[in-house]
Amino acid sequence: MTKIIQISDPHIVPHGQLAYGRVDTATPLSDCVETINRMLPQIGPVDMVIVTGDLTDFGTAEEYQRFRDIMEPLQIPFRAVPGNHDDLDAMRSSFSDQDWMPKTGPINWTQDFSDLVLIGLDSSVSGKPHGHLSAATLGYLQQALDSACEKPVIVGVHHPPFLTGKEKMDIQNLRDSAALSEILSAYRGEAKLICGHVHRNIVTLFGNVICQIAPGTSHAVTMDQRIAAPNCLTREPGGFLLHEIRGGLVSHHIPVGQFDGPWLFYPDNSHGG
Repeated sequence: MTKIIQISDPHIVPHGQLAYGRVDTATPLSDCVETINRMLPQIGPVDMVIVTGDLTDFGTAEEYQRFRDIMEPLQIPFRAVPGNHDDLDAMRSSFSDQDWMPKTGPINWTQDFSDLVLIGLDSSVSGKPHGHLSAATLGYLQQALDSACEKPVIVGVHHPPFLTGKEKMDIQNLRDSAALSEILSAYRGEAKLICGHVHRNIVTLFGNVICQIAPGTSHAVTMDQRIAAPNCLTREPGGFLLHEIRGGLVSHHIPVGQFDGPWLFYPDNSHGG
């Protein structure tokens, strides 16, 4: 039974800096790694972690090195796709020692497990906040699905293809997504699309495929659906998603940190659960 953890939008900045002048993003990512490692006896074994974009805030080599340093204690292999805050050349160079990183072109990759195929797609557009899947990336996805032989698939991209009601983020979503919907909807096996970008756990139907946005590790886009609301962040608790095969694809939201418990509901076992 394959299990995949999704973390998203770490926005790592250089040492001594705060993202947006307010948020320590390094400590929450470190806490996320610690939470995953600590929980592995309860939720594992987990096969892989996917980071769905915005690994860094400015896409510099220093930030990518800091990101890798923070992720180094993680007891599970990880892969990543770029977001709008990432720089393809710097990201490619920083992960050039990893066999999943393509040497040229979009950062697309596939990992085939016994009962699941995980596909990472590059939705970044150089110098722009919105997302787009190039013809090369759509072709890559089609070939990967053809090779998946109707196994369940999880497709990870940074930009979500649907509207969330947060206007300033919705104008930065995945543009021209009809072709993606067509390709995924035509797949004969079970498929799920997972995204980042909005830093909130949001789920909807995209074509005939479930699409889920992951929470951020350190901060959220403020839950404000008023027209013309400013683009703001809120320092809500970070979290990550656990996707697994359990009959079909099942996803769990897990908060980052340590919390009181676990406590038996009825210590004397006099009642049910």
